[in-house]
Amino acid sequence: MSAKILDGKLIAAEMRREIAADVAALKARGVTPGLGVLLVGDNPASRSYVTGKEQACAEAGMFSQETGLPATATREEILAVVRQFNGDAKIHGILVQLPLPDSRIEQEVIAAIDPDKDVDGFHPTNVGRMVVGLPAFLPCTPHGVLQMLKRSGIRASGKHVVIVGRSNIVGRPLANLLSMKNELGNATVTMCHTGTPDIGAFTRQADIVIAAAGRPGTITADMIREGAVVVDVGVNRVPDATKKSGFRLVGDVDFPAVSQKASAITPVPGGVGPMTITMLLFNTVWSAKRSMK
Repeated sequence: MSAKILDGKLIAAEMRREIAADVAALKARGVTPGLGVLLVGDNPASRSYVTGKEQACAEAGMFSQETGLPATATREEILAVVRQFNGDAKIHGILVQLPLPDSRIEQEVIAAIDPDKDVDGFHPTNVGRMVVGLPAFLPCTPHGVLQMLKRSGIRASGKHVVIVGRSNIVGRPLANLLSMKNELGNATVTMCHTGTPDIGAFTRQADIVIAAAGRPGTITADMIREGAVVVDVGVNRVPDATKKSGFRLVGDVDFPAVSQKASAITPVPGGVGPMTITMLLFNTVWSAKRSMK
C-alpha cells in the first residue's frame, strides 16, 4: 500500500481563500482584521515563523503590526507591549512568538494577553472554555489537524485515535477536542508519552495516529497497522550536508517506511505546518467579527 498524501498546502490554500473573502466582507463594513506580533530576541527560527505569519496576513488582506524587543528586554518591557496591544482597537489578535529568551516568564506573559485577543488559544481562560466545550479560540495546530482530517474526508467519530505527545500546545488540547461529541471529534482517544513503556502496543491498535513528540523517528513502520491514518506534527532539524543550510526538516514519523503501510499520511514539511498559520488567520478574523458585536 502507498499512502494518500494529506497535502496541508492545498487544504490551507483553500481555507485562506475563504478567509480572504471574510476579510474583504469585513473591510466593506469598515473593519480590517489586525494582528499584533511581539518578537523578543533574534532567534532565526522565530524570525522565520513571524515573517511567514506576517506574509500570510498580507496575502489575506489583513493588517499586522510587529514590535521587536532585544533578547535583554525586561519582564516589564515585554508586558508593556502586551498591554499596548490589549488597548489598541486596531489589533484583534495578539501573537507573542515563543519561546521567549527567558522561558520563566512565558506563562505570565500569556496570562497578560486579553483573552478576547488570544488568537494562539494559550490563555488559561480560553483553555478552560475549550475544555468544557464553550466558544473559545482553539490552539492553532490542534485545530489545524482537525480541519485537515475533516477536509480530507477522514472522520474521527467512532475511531480510536492515539496521540503520541502530551504538550499543552498540541497533545493535550488534541486529546480534549477529539473526544468531544461534535463533527470534528467523537473519537476514543489514547495519549502516550515518555512514561508509556510500549508506545507501539497502543499505536498498533489505532485507526488514526498523531505524532507530536518532537523527536525524529519516534513512529516506525512496525508501530503502525495496515491502513491507519498517520498525522505527523513534528518538525525537527537533522544534519544534511547536501543542503545549503546544512540541515533538513523531518517529522516524528519514519515517512518512507510508514507511508507504505498507512492509508493516508502527512508529509513534513507541507503537512500540518501550513494549517497552523492558517488557523491563526482564522482566529484573528473571528476576533474581528466578535469585536463588531
